[in-house]
Amino acid sequence: MNTIVTSKQEILKQSRSILQTKGYRSISIRAIAQACHVSIGSIYNYFDSKTDLISETIESVWLEIFHPSNMESSPKDVDAWIEWVMQRLEESQTLYPDFFRLHAIYFEKNEQKEGQKHMHKIWDHIEESLISVLMKDPKIRKDAFNASFTPKAFAHTLFSMLQSLALRGEYDPKIVLEIVHRVLYD
Repeated sequence: MNTIVTSKQEILKQSRSILQTKGYRSISIRAIAQACHVSIGSIYNYFDSKTDLISETIESVWLEIFHPSNMESSPKDVDAWIEWVMQRLEESQTLYPDFFRLHAIYFEKNEQKEGQKHMHKIWDHIEESLISVLMKDPKIRKDAFNASFTPKAFAHTLFSMLQSLALRGEYDPKIVLEIVHRVLYD
């Protein structure tokens, strides 16, 4: 065993590697400890349970998917943002074939409240990036938003639609783009 204590980032890296190569059913404290060449107890220094480990692994995958370094430049309009998100989701499904299934199954359970908080934090960040694009997109009608149809509500709904497509393995954003055009543009 490695006597040097490994880092939390290394543990998450190994967990993502197992998710990529062996699928979500293979993620365990024991498997991660073996991959990091440390004792099981070393993993528990960073994660209280397998639930915590999986929650943070999922969060780290979302962060990897939507890390700003994966964006050539900031999207200038909603169309570009949608296309970038769908491209990233499709690429991530290639890298992490079980990821969306793990995400759907794992956070369905009521006991995963802490993990749900992590996911909502990431999703909120993604939605905030869309809100920023919405506020800057010069093609959007001036009267497109109002008190009951806010950029925040629209961003939440739009991102939910994109997630739904990804969960079904559909990455063509044409229908979503059509909805956006009919709702926001002249």
